Amino acid sequence: MLDKVIESTNGYIDTMPKKERKKYGQFFTSMETARFMASLYDITPDMTKISVLDAGAGSGILACAFLERVERLPFVEEIEVTCYENDENVLQLLEDNLRYCQENSAKKVSFFIIRGNYILSQYLDFNYTIGGNPNPEKYDFVIGNPPYMKIPKSAPEAIAMPGVCYGAPNLYFIFASMGLFNLRDAGQMVYIIPRSWTSGAYFRRFREYFLTQGKLEHIHLFVSRSKVFDKEDVLQETMIIKVRKTEKVPQSITITSSKSNNDFGDLMSLTVPYDLVVSGKDHYVYLVTNEEEVQVLEQLHKFDKTLPDIGVKMKTGLTVDFRNRDILRDTEEEGAIPLFYAQHIKQGKVQFPIQKEHEYVVTDQKGLMQENRNYLFVKRFTAKEEHRRLQCGVYLAKNYPQYSKISTQNKINFIDGLLYEMSECLVYGLYVLFNSTLYDKYYRILNGSTQVNSTEINAMPVPDLECIQEMGRKLMRSKDLSENNCDLILEGYCG
Repeated sequence: MLDKVIESTNGYIDTMPKKERKKYGQFFTSMETARFMASLYDITPDMTKISVLDAGAGSGILACAFLERVERLPFVEEIEVTCYENDENVLQLLEDNLRYCQENSAKKVSFFIIRGNYILSQYLDFNYTIGGNPNPEKYDFVIGNPPYMKIPKSAPEAIAMPGVCYGAPNLYFIFASMGLFNLRDAGQMVYIIPRSWTSGAYFRRFREYFLTQGKLEHIHLFVSRSKVFDKEDVLQETMIIKVRKTEKVPQSITITSSKSNNDFGDLMSLTVPYDLVVSGKDHYVYLVTNEEEVQVLEQLHKFDKTLPDIGVKMKTGLTVDFRNRDILRDTEEEGAIPLFYAQHIKQGKVQFPIQKEHEYVVTDQKGLMQENRNYLFVKRFTAKEEHRRLQCGVYLAKNYPQYSKISTQNKINFIDGLLYEMSECLVYGLYVLFNSTLYDKYYRILNGSTQVNSTEINAMPVPDLECIQEMGRKLMRSKDLSENNCDLILEGYCG
């Protein structure tokens, strides 16, 4: 059944420019991925009549994959399929594909195509607003490959969903929120979405709603970014999630991954305690793929403090250099202060000057200056292939006594005391943490991108203040700033 639908979809892709499809954030699911998604549902013998929703249906690949799965279940007699789609270019193909599946099914299949904006059609229901339907349509199953498209904060869809939107919204998580809303209690939802929602401040409201109203049961991680969508040039980090609409927290969650995205037959599967994967405080989702990564989480989750708890905080560098070209200087002059870049972090220390262009600024803007005191500098960006994601350097004010103020370029982060200047032993102790293999692995589990996010760092578990200072003193005595030595020091506190 699905082969024919894929064939007709490929014909559509060949004739419709990608530029046109991108207006709708439209990327079509591959056959293998669609079948895998349909296989994740628990469909029990008491389900003789079932309903499924595919919002943002495109050509109907996922709806048809679901029908193909149900076709093999003798106890299912009747299926109702509802699809939302507002792209006029693909609507006829969607109708043709659904009708083909209907005519070739041994079941009683009825389908409904709603030609409109999925979010705006029922946002009043979602927000329990006057004018909304007190008994909105609910479905047994929801399946989806939502549009991947950033929208402005002023977009109608973002304004319609204030409970889940913050910062720069993306249609995919707005669709996921509405999809969960459309489920019956205990209903199941399978979505393919980017992994960016699993951490960070922008997605906090979404995570709070999504992981309170629903519970993750299965996560599938793709090894390669380039083959998730057939015939599509997409490099977005994506994942498949299965969610059940319930407030009951399950004991465990299944996480799978495969060596090849075109063959789901070689799955590596891991069953992990739910509360190890989904944190209660920030609703972060930790994407572990093997037992070694599970052990990393178990080791660090023994610590019950965060950086703000011990009186320090990571912040982002102050100066966006390309927006302040008029204050940049290549050499020191009267009134100039150092501007520190990621390039100044070398072998665990901050080195300055390094004869780099624009490493001084002349400014009286308070927002671009900070006190010359002790910090731990951490690079914000690293290359995907680099050995470490967390790369840091110790900055000590005593090495630059000629300056009362300094500045930091916004491509580095810095850890600073909230109410006091950090002691040298505290700076070195923080270096032990952030230069260790354990913390680097932890951050890679938490965040799949190459950007070090200060919100996530400030939420990471750390030892108490006295322990960190003690680590720092050990490092200062040894004078060995290597990753291996940091691992040895930290090991004594993670047993």
